[in-house]
Amino acid sequence: MPNPNIRPARPEDYKQVAPLIIQAMEDLACTFANTEDPQMAIPLFEHFFQQKANQYSFEHTLVYEEMGKVMGSITFYDGALLPQYRKPFLEYIAEKYKVTGLVIEDETEPKEIYIDTLSVSPKHQGKGIGKKLLAAAISHAKHSSLKKIGLLVDLENPGAKKLYAALGFESVGKKQLGSCVYEHLQLEL
Repeated sequence: MPNPNIRPARPEDYKQVAPLIIQAMEDLACTFANTEDPQMAIPLFEHFFQQKANQYSFEHTLVYEEMGKVMGSITFYDGALLPQYRKPFLEYIAEKYKVTGLVIEDETEPKEIYIDTLSVSPKHQGKGIGKKLLAAAISHAKHSSLKKIGLLVDLENPGAKKLYAALGFESVGKKQLGSCVYEHLQLEL
């Protein structure tokens, strides 16, 4: 049964969701915005969240909401579409933020539903919201023709890896994004 607090994101959610995306991405969000201050990255992700056909778009995002407040978000899409979703983003950061020459491996692959970001507001962590969002994404993925769902986890975040492992995710390798290396985890659907 679907969770009544989880709904598809809307463009007008950008003020609440952009900080969640940045929280999920940590240093990488700052790298993309050519800053050391996560607050300075907010306009970049507000812009892309409101647009269609990119990897941070509202159209690929579910939110967990109570009483009009977004407490968490999850963004996921067909991994085969990453090159076309990433292209406008990389072009924009090169032009607007002078960010070029990044080492950005493909974080996903064809035949995989890819969870790009999963984040819960710090005030609402520990309440199972992240698990509910993840369950909703897995449910969506099961209705697709793809047979696996994947994500990256920071090697310096063993708690997150433990959560995903408990749900059945297994390591399938490592990926470099910017100056960080992440573990690529997948779950067979």
